[in-house]
Amino acid sequence: MSPAVSPHRHGMLLAAVGVLSLSFDAVLVRLAGTDGWNVTFWRGWLICLSMAVLTLARRERWRPSSRAEGVAAAAVVALYGMNTALFVLSVSHTKAANTVVILSCAPFFAALFSWLFLRERVRVRTLVAIALCVTGVLVVFSGSLGGGTVVGDGLALLLAVLMGVSLTVLRRFPGIPRIPLTCGAGAVAGLAASAFAEPLSLQPAAYGWLAIMGLVQMPLASVLIMTATRYLPSPEVSLFLLIETVLGPVWVWLAVGEEPPSLTLVGGALILVTISVHSWLAMRDPVPLAAGAAAGGAPHAVERGAPE
Repeated sequence: MSPAVSPHRHGMLLAAVGVLSLSFDAVLVRLAGTDGWNVTFWRGWLICLSMAVLTLARRERWRPSSRAEGVAAAAVVALYGMNTALFVLSVSHTKAANTVVILSCAPFFAALFSWLFLRERVRVRTLVAIALCVTGVLVVFSGSLGGGTVVGDGLALLLAVLMGVSLTVLRRFPGIPRIPLTCGAGAVAGLAASAFAEPLSLQPAAYGWLAIMGLVQMPLASVLIMTATRYLPSPEVSLFLLIETVLGPVWVWLAVGEEPPSLTLVGGALILVTISVHSWLAMRDPVPLAAGAAAGGAPHAVERGAPE
C-alpha cells in the first residue's frame, strides 16, 4: 500500500471495486440461461480452479497461523460457499428484485454481529447511511416487489444473515489469507450442487457466461470484498454492497434491453449520494485501525471509544 493512501481509503477502494465487479452477478446468472444448480456447480468449481492457480502462482500462505484462525477460516469457507449457492438459488426461485431488497438487510446483521461479538461501536453516520440506503433500495424495487416465492425469499433472508456473519468473522481475523479462502468456498459451492446439477446438459453459450463468472468476475469480487474487511468495519463493507442494487438493473438494461423504471433512478440516486457522503465523511474522520489489526491481528476495538 502506498504511504500516501490511508488504510481506510485503501479499504474503501477495495470494497468499491469489488462491489462493482459483483454487480454483474445477476445479469450473468440470467445470461447463462440454465438451472440454478448448474450455475452453482460450474461457478463454484471454476472459482476454485482460478483461485487454486493464483494461490500456487503467488505462493500464497494457505495454512492458518493458529487454531483459532483455522476454525475461523473453515467457518468462512463454509459460509461463502453457501452464500454462492444461496444467491443463485434465490434468484432462480423469486424475482431478482426480491433477492436484492432482502439482501440489503446484510448491513443490519453485520452491525449487530460486530456489536455483539467484536464490541465494535457502530458510528451514528454509518447507521444513518444504512437506513437511507435501505430506503433507496425499497424505492428502487417498490414497483416490482411481490410475486416471489416463499422459498426464494427465505433463501435471500438466510443469505443476508450469513453475509453479516462472514464479514464479521473476517473482520475479527484479518490475517486469514483471502485467495485460498475463496478457493475453498468455490469447492464448497460446487460440492453442494453436485447432487442436483446436470453440468453437461447446457447450451454452448452458457459455458462462456459461466466461465466469465467463475474465472474472472466472482473471484475478483470475492477477494477484494474479503480483503476490504482488513481495513474497514464490517458494517461499512456491507454498506458498499448496496451499490449492487443500483448497478445491477443498469447492466440488465444494457444486456437484455430491460429499461429501469423512473423509481430505479430516484432510489439509485439516493443510494449513490448517501454512500458518497458517508465515504467523504469517513475519509475526513477515519476509524483508526487497532494495533492488532495493523499487525495482522484481530481488530477487537477498532471503533471502541471512537468519537461519533
